[in-house]
Order: sequence, then C-alpha cells, then structure tokens
Amino acid sequence: GGSSGIGAATALELARCGARVILATRSARRGEAAASRIRRETGNNQVRFMHLDLASLRSVRAFASTFLRQEPQLHLLINNAGVSAGGTTEDGFSLPFQVNHLGHFLLTQLLLERLRSCAPSRVVIVASSAHCAGRLRPESLGRPPSGLFSTFQDYCDSKLANVLHARELATREQGTQVTCYAVHPGFVNTSLFRHAPLWLKPLLLPLAWLLFLDASEGAQVVLDCATQDGLEPLSGRYFTHCGPRLPWPAGRDDRLARALWEGSERLVG
Repeated sequence: GGSSGIGAATALELARCGARVILATRSARRGEAAASRIRRETGNNQVRFMHLDLASLRSVRAFASTFLRQEPQLHLLINNAGVSAGGTTEDGFSLPFQVNHLGHFLLTQLLLERLRSCAPSRVVIVASSAHCAGRLRPESLGRPPSGLFSTFQDYCDSKLANVLHARELATREQGTQVTCYAVHPGFVNTSLFRHAPLWLKPLLLPLAWLLFLDASEGAQVVLDCATQDGLEPLSGRYFTHCGPRLPWPAGRDDRLARALWEGSERLVG
C-alpha cells in the first residue's frame, strides 16, 4: 500500500532515512510512479516496486515467493493497504475483510521466518478507531455481514481484525525479537474516501479537507512504531498519535484474537 496516502508518506520518510524500501502495490503504473518520485525526492536509489494484489491470495503467494528469492533482508513489514468498498474477491471472501486483514495475515505468515532470521524486526499494522464498531464472529469470517450498512460494518470488522492480529502475533512471537504494533493513524484525508456512498460524499469530502490530517501527519505514528527505540516491551499494543492506548474491549479479547488467528489460517489454507 505504498503508492499513495499514508503508505507513500511512510515510504518517503523511510527512504529519507536510507532504508531499502519495497513498495508492494496493486497498480504497476501507480507503484512505479511512486517509487520513481521517492527516488528523485530522496536521492535514495534503493526504492523499488513489486506487484501485490491483496484481493488475490494467489498474488500474495507469488509476491512472497519473489520477495524471498530476491531480498535477503527484511526488518520491517508495514501492512498499510486498505479499502472501504464492498464486493467479493476472486477467493470468495468479502473485499474489505480480505484486503484489510486476510491478505495481510497471509503475507505476514509467509514472511515471518525471514523477519525472525533478520531480528530484531517489526510488523506495523495500520488499523483504525473504527474497530470500536467491529463485531467479528469466528463462524462467519470472510462473509460480508447483512443489513443496510453492511459495507461499513465489514470495514469496521476488518479493522477489529487488524487490532486482534497484532495482539495475537505479539503473543506468538514472544522470545523471537519479532514485535508487532497496531496503529490508528488518525482521521486522514486519503483516497480511502473515494469508496464512500454517493449520498455521503457531499458531506464527507469538505469535512475531510477542512478537519482531517494530511497523509504525512497520518504517517507519523506509523513511523514512530516502525523506528522508535525501546518499543519492544509494548509489542501487541494499539497506538495513536498520543502513544499506546487501550483498544475498545473487543480489541482486548484474547479468546477472540486466538479464534481469529485460527480461523484466518483455515481460510488462507
């Protein structure tokens, strides 16, 4: 998710710090353009694009295979890409749940051994305060919820999954020097709002321009969790611009986190 918005702003700052940065994005045109722009602005030639479509588990596996073959080092994985649109993927899952959680879950699993071998390393998962309205049911994972506001509920469910994914990953990686953090970047004016319902856009878009953060401001808490020294004891925690915060009660449910992990493993095979 590094071709626009928070992901592009995060990649830009990492490149400025001298990191080798892989932009894993769905659109080759936007990904190549973003990589070229970041190389030009930072003078860092170690910025490249690789194709990844999280709405396709086949694409996730292909990306991971290529990455592991070509890149010997991995110290930081930022799971940032997200959608708010409804729909169904080629794998038969709801689009928000697969792109926002399930694709990232599979990607993290496939890259986990490399993260361990390069430790200390970190996984940063971009979540949202929208997890407060999430209602995950292990028996129906991946199926869109019903109701008038099903797409919004689907998005909230996927954000709750992000918070719980970070929590359970941290539990399972204790002692490996792989740490994980869930992040709420704030209310950021990004292309995520292009999927808002038509009736809502006249209200939402002016509000976004007036009151929401820009992408570079939203990226700051992501960068903090990616680079700040001394965060290791806080692995699995939920961060905002004010630092570590307690997520809503469902985001602290260890039993649900475990059920989500096991269910996600089944769904991705």
